[in-house]
Amino acid sequence: MAAPKPFDKPFSPEEIQRILHHLQQPAVFFNMTRGWPVLRWTAEHLSGCLGDKLVRFRLGRKKETNTPLFETQCVYVEAALERFLSWCRDPAGADEGPFAGYPKSEYWAYADYKYIAAVFQDQPAMFEDVKWSDFGFEGRNGRESTLWIGTAGANTPCHLDSYGYNLVLQVQGRKRWHLFPPGDTASLYPTRIPYEESSVFSQVDVLQPDLGRFPAFQRAGPHTVTLQPGQVLFVPRHWWHYVESLDPITVSVNSWIELEVDDVTRVSEAVTRAVVCALKRAPGDDNGDEWLNPTEEGATSHNENMEYVNLSVQAAARRWRGLRPDGLTRGLRDPRQVKRDSRGQIRTDVVGDAVPFVVPFGPHLAPVHRQAETTGATADDQEISSGSAPGAGQRYGSEGSWEGGDGPPNATITTNDLLDCLAHPDVVTRVTQLLMERHTGNPRRTATPS
Repeated sequence: MAAPKPFDKPFSPEEIQRILHHLQQPAVFFNMTRGWPVLRWTAEHLSGCLGDKLVRFRLGRKKETNTPLFETQCVYVEAALERFLSWCRDPAGADEGPFAGYPKSEYWAYADYKYIAAVFQDQPAMFEDVKWSDFGFEGRNGRESTLWIGTAGANTPCHLDSYGYNLVLQVQGRKRWHLFPPGDTASLYPTRIPYEESSVFSQVDVLQPDLGRFPAFQRAGPHTVTLQPGQVLFVPRHWWHYVESLDPITVSVNSWIELEVDDVTRVSEAVTRAVVCALKRAPGDDNGDEWLNPTEEGATSHNENMEYVNLSVQAAARRWRGLRPDGLTRGLRDPRQVKRDSRGQIRTDVVGDAVPFVVPFGPHLAPVHRQAETTGATADDQEISSGSAPGAGQRYGSEGSWEGGDGPPNATITTNDLLDCLAHPDVVTRVTQLLMERHTGNPRRTATPS
């Protein structure tokens, strides 16, 4: 057998594509990014590349409140990466400059969701440092990716992404991912406030849940993994995730991979936008909250929203006719019948003759397992290739549960309470089905929401 060539990959691009087609759970790829120049993108290296260019950082308080820290509740500063690194090196925090008044003992910082195409618009050669073509996406590089730079404790609230699936490369430091399957949606109490197109947030602090308010969270089944430099995490479509930085400085690069079913999902997002904007823009005593996520440019008018609804329905009409009856809610990427094992994993793909395919889990690909309900694992126990227990001091609702049915009723139903029902993913999915049936004249069997 010939000696392996430098930077040989365990899977070819074609093999990766077939694996991604069959994966139905989060998984981590190893040894697929050897030789990628992006692995040099430490915060220090990026600081040298960007010089005095300002980057926007989100700052959050390091405190436990049993509620998610949404982006609307954070502080924002703009600073060059060198200023950020100086703040990271100073235990007391900066005495001057943009980080003054935000001691590191009390705050974490996150430059998140930065499109590489915008960050390096004057240095397009940097795009080529990211090689998603090795995963079978010919021509996809850093131009279609985003950059994330944070400090220990930096996090994103638990949410699901409406469109596509996610590939995440860890470059510097470690991040812990807490993932929940789409079937846990009801247990995660979804909300569209704060509103951001393509993001459905959970009202639950998944590390320190308030089980008095959210008792059903005890039924959620978290999958956890600590992602380390060089590893790539696959996040399937509509899997919830909460992400936290573990090390003093972390750098990640991700790319959302579009799917055909996204055409129909855009209808759902258009419906959601129309409903949320209509209710939140209306004068009201309880409408003074910061309901629009900072990632949104502004609230759109009702006419604009209805135009968006009409355009998305027209664009989705052809896709709708080709979907299986349950394709809208399940988001299947292939309408062919497939067989699954006891875990729900697809095992056999029928193409002409029955050709068995088993996802090649092993030294180069590991599934992210569901969290055991009771364990004494520490944070160090998560330094492994796949899911393990939450670190010491973390829990997922196994302790201190509220013993009283569905929780105490609110005295008054607020606009946001109403929106949590009207813009619930299951409700919006059904409205989308009705709109598509009316527009296409093609009634379909109602699918059970997943």
